[in-house]
Amino acid sequence: MRARLLRPLDWYVLSEFLKILTATAIGFPILVIVIDVTESLQKYMLRNLPAMDIAKAYVYGVPETMFQVLPAAVLFATVFSIGGFTRHSEISAAKATGISFYRFIAPIFWGAAIATVLGLLLGAAMPLANSRRDVLLQEKRSGEGVTRSNFTFATEDGRVYKIASADASTGSLDRVEIDRKGYWPGYPGYVIFARNGKWSQRKGWMLKNGVVHVLTGDSSNFTVSFDSLRDRHLTEPPKNLLANQKAPEEMGFVDLGKYIESMELSGTDVNQLRVERMLKIAIPATCMIIMLFGAPLATSNQRGGAAYGVGVSLGTTVIFLMLVQLTQAVGGKGLVNPELAAWLPGILFLAVGAALLARVRT
Repeated sequence: MRARLLRPLDWYVLSEFLKILTATAIGFPILVIVIDVTESLQKYMLRNLPAMDIAKAYVYGVPETMFQVLPAAVLFATVFSIGGFTRHSEISAAKATGISFYRFIAPIFWGAAIATVLGLLLGAAMPLANSRRDVLLQEKRSGEGVTRSNFTFATEDGRVYKIASADASTGSLDRVEIDRKGYWPGYPGYVIFARNGKWSQRKGWMLKNGVVHVLTGDSSNFTVSFDSLRDRHLTEPPKNLLANQKAPEEMGFVDLGKYIESMELSGTDVNQLRVERMLKIAIPATCMIIMLFGAPLATSNQRGGAAYGVGVSLGTTVIFLMLVQLTQAVGGKGLVNPELAAWLPGILFLAVGAALLARVRT
């Protein structure tokens, strides 16, 4: 079965590619760690962090670093492996036996697909790893806060809570606003204002001294005052409301999507978050695209040697990272659809790579 799927030449090409890919995928994070330790060691010493905690934190940071450098690692592996085949006339020999350039580099495409799968797995591992890293480096507290001010909390059924302050030690809320959108006459929207709220294990949240504005969408809108109102829809205890909000890099694709939905309900601009969410898929997918871009460039590597390969790889990596930053800004400002903005660098490299591949002698 293996002989039918991959011939000896395919295994040889794939193994050469994977050797370089492994070296660069591991080497780049090590380089990043060395640079970061040099810059941040004094800060960690001032925090009196144990050396073992610092070491563990950098281990937890490897998934994120490797996730970010995978496209560059694939580019280096593509350029250096194909460049080596070109210098040693192995591609010419393959062509002489009737194997086209496209067929010759097919195993490298599968290698790039492996890198894409690895990128998706790293993206899934990043949230938990980043959270543990930040705790070890004291970038955030591992426990929950006692108080929290001016925050928004959205429930799964579409209610948005805007709370001026909350205190977990007393189980109390101050100045609460609850918004629920209405969709039809039998399901009207409403806004509730309450001066304060109190938590009890038996009854849940009890709102005090407020008004309810029922918004039916016509002239029958009305307002009702209340001394106390039990909120059966908010079941989160005080400690959950006061939990430290996760950063986007600490959330997976699905969790970040739910967070974006809740932020949209509160009227928050989520364009930047939508870009970052789509990048969790776009960056791994770029591994295959960047391989198609690098393969034709590497065929001209015969005279330039290693210096040419390094120059092309580094230059392309810098351009790619600049495009990612640019599209994040464009998508975050809403000038382009955020999801489309995340794919723009890949689309551009795919177009250029397809044009270069079409000009390669097969």
